[in-house]
Amino acid sequence: MSGSTSSAPNVVPLRPTKAVKRRSEAKWGSDVIAQGYCIIPALLFRAQRRLGLSATQLALILQIAEFWWEDGRLPWPKKETVAERLNITEKQVQRLVRDLEIRGYLKRVTRMTSHGQTSNAYDFSGLVAKLKELAPEFAEAAAAKRKVERRGGLKRQPA
Repeated sequence: MSGSTSSAPNVVPLRPTKAVKRRSEAKWGSDVIAQGYCIIPALLFRAQRRLGLSATQLALILQIAEFWWEDGRLPWPKKETVAERLNITEKQVQRLVRDLEIRGYLKRVTRMTSHGQTSNAYDFSGLVAKLKELAPEFAEAAAAKRKVERRGGLKRQPA
């Protein structure tokens, strides 16, 4: 994954530090990390059920996100590539994308070349907005959990 410079004021390009890369290599191995890696927010996994995403829908999102290398530049993998990676048909990919699009998590963007239409680009802004909406609630729940689990637990309030 590579970072880029963006004119969007709310986007901060991430350039993993050497320490982050070393930690990743320690976990996965340098040969594995040398093939590339993709930054995915943990909230996407934690909120999967709240978002109503099936395992296949989440897998589709992850496969498309792997092509999202730079902010401001939408990913545009071929349906054929995604279908092959997920071991499903291109028609199934289309149905999954259509369902995610109906729910507002994904938007197909037609791409044209001088030779005609090519693979669609995929805009995740709806999913990102939903995750941003859920983030405070998940942060509050995590903070409450830490309070309860700390030594001594929650202090009782006087009656």
